[in-house]
Amino acid sequence: MSKTVSEILVDALLQAGARRCYGIVGDTINHLTDAVRRSAMEWVHVRHEEVGALAAGGEAYMRRELAVCAGTCGPGSLHFLNGIFESHRNGAPLVLVASNVDRAEEGLGFPQEVDQRKLYEQCSVFCERIAHPDQARRIAVMAAQAALARSGVAVIVVNGDMFRQKSEDDRPWRIHRPRPVVRPADEELDDLAAAISGASRITLFAGIGARDARDDVVELASRLNAPVVHTSRSKEFLEPDNAFNVGMTGILGNSAGYHAVADCDLLICLGTDFAYTQFYPEKAQIVQVDIDPLNIGRRSPVDLGLVGDVSATLRALLPRLTQRSDDSHLRRVRARWEKDLQRYEDDSGGTDAELIHPQQPVRLLDKLAADDAIFTADGGSPMVWLLRHLKANGRRRFLTSLSHGTMANAYPQALGIARAYPGRQVIALCGDGGLTMLLGDILTLVQEDIPVKLLVFNNGSLGFVEMEQRVEGLLDAFTHLQNPDFAELARVCGMHGARVETSDALQSAMESWLRHDGPALLDVKVSRLELVMPGKLEVSQVASSAMFGVKAVLSGRADELLDLLRDNFLR
Repeated sequence: MSKTVSEILVDALLQAGARRCYGIVGDTINHLTDAVRRSAMEWVHVRHEEVGALAAGGEAYMRRELAVCAGTCGPGSLHFLNGIFESHRNGAPLVLVASNVDRAEEGLGFPQEVDQRKLYEQCSVFCERIAHPDQARRIAVMAAQAALARSGVAVIVVNGDMFRQKSEDDRPWRIHRPRPVVRPADEELDDLAAAISGASRITLFAGIGARDARDDVVELASRLNAPVVHTSRSKEFLEPDNAFNVGMTGILGNSAGYHAVADCDLLICLGTDFAYTQFYPEKAQIVQVDIDPLNIGRRSPVDLGLVGDVSATLRALLPRLTQRSDDSHLRRVRARWEKDLQRYEDDSGGTDAELIHPQQPVRLLDKLAADDAIFTADGGSPMVWLLRHLKANGRRRFLTSLSHGTMANAYPQALGIARAYPGRQVIALCGDGGLTMLLGDILTLVQEDIPVKLLVFNNGSLGFVEMEQRVEGLLDAFTHLQNPDFAELARVCGMHGARVETSDALQSAMESWLRHDGPALLDVKVSRLELVMPGKLEVSQVASSAMFGVKAVLSGRADELLDLLRDNFLR
């Protein structure tokens, strides 16, 4: 019996593992949404398509399975774009069904028409248009297979009238998910073993590509007495129960992570595409292992580039290595790591009951949240506090916008994650700027009864941008935010809302917020002037910050300079 293109698409995506489709109904996709209604696929109705893309991407990232979003021609598809970029860059296997005007009107400047392929080819691993009904299942299968195999976004472009067309659908196209074992050649592994033998201070630098190789990385670190530096995305996989962990390098990192990389004579990069060239060592040998040949030597010149899965590569390498006895490099860096941890503990306190440092609610959340909680954080300061103050234990999960660096990702991603994991605690660390950018979908949390917990860092500013401006020696400008009472706003929308303005009221409010059955928002008034201190201060940063101080005094803003000193250095 013949089926419509809409029915074929929904069935093919269900068979590929998709469970939910996020979007907004309307004109060109009405037949698709009707097919979803009659299927086992769940439709999640959002208020803004960008939220739909971020939510679908959050689900896909956590499950490592397909999620779907769908939108109406020009305006709807354009609203998806930023969320699609985010999902594509963080490796979420996502399919977007992007509709267009009817074929008879295509290419004639019809209202709402856009060229979907030109839009999405730059942020997808697959982007094709269904030109004939008999292509429907084949292209849907190819899209799903590309998204899953290449960990990215696949886009299916469908004209509005095509959804109604019928096909006999008589060929059994289906996806395949091969799992090849990829590792370097034996002679290349011998070269790596020789480089290790000739080095005295070895550091392992592991990224998201090592997410499935945690035990192998730890075994290699133990064999070499080497500290392990992880990227921000690999924190949840490599930090737990790892006696060789020394944190992160980079602007979001810590002193131990920075010095472990800067002071080594051999850096072994394992599945990391860490983008910031200035944080790679200048004099050490660098070896890079990555499954993608295009990543080799992209961020820093390397002495040896090897293509392979991290786990398979290390398992083949380990028999070539002997146990090292010298642990002096490891001990030095681990001593720094202990000091970093103590500094984090000290920075999260304070003697002023009227002042809440943003680290305080995160440290408290670390103690009160469930052992298997899932956390998201907005780009900017909230992701820094997540990375530094929430402990990974092997069961908790974390997602922030690191490769794309967008604002407003936290609670939309949490929305999709909570839909996929209804029995788990899902908590979004929201900046006040990020929350208000996509504020409308807190109504989706209420309407769909999605029990996300929103922790709002209310500092009345784009805080991370203020820091960037001051580090450049500039007076901060255009960063002020005139915020509402977010707790009252949440209650007006139908969800639990509470506000905290003093540190002594924080714990009881947070306990009540976490206990609430449905969606809940906790609005915490935090210090606007908290500094995000990098793991290594450069002379230029100190000089620029001093220049900000001079400009602040000359511009009649000396009181702000005094508050900055009081809140960060005199507590």
